[in-house]
Amino acid sequence: MYRLPYNHNLHIGIIVMKKILSLLIIVFFLQLSCKKATEEALQDAVISAMISGKWAITSFTNNGSDITSSFSGYTFQYYSNKTVDAIKNGAVAETGTWDGNASTMTTWSNFPGAGSPLNLINGTWHIDNNSWTFVVASQTGGGQSKNMRLDKQ
Repeated sequence: MYRLPYNHNLHIGIIVMKKILSLLIIVFFLQLSCKKATEEALQDAVISAMISGKWAITSFTNNGSDITSSFSGYTFQYYSNKTVDAIKNGAVAETGTWDGNASTMTTWSNFPGAGSPLNLINGTWHIDNNSWTFVVASQTGGGQSKNMRLDKQ
């Protein structure tokens, strides 16, 4: 039986490659862990911004028609349990649900059984621009194109 001669350099190369591979695997999993922690921190920041203070719709267009005045007197109070109160002239008019996704830049709301104008804000919205004090969002679908701006009060 023929045995290959022992090659010390090849043996050391294999050991080095195994260590590099192990290190790459560790780095890969650390990156995944850091990315998840970063996404969670961003999501927490979005929730914190939304629940601190009341918001008012300061601009709303539906298929190009300005209907902002339909939201006159309304403010919205968002809560960390993902509920939202639509407050009309100081009294809760409707309670709905909401959520947001910082990584996809979307938010959605639902006021079940609400009439106009609250039913117009139901559904998923794409966040086009935002800061800690305003959100500009758009929604298209079902033959409608809607744009909305919310400002913190």
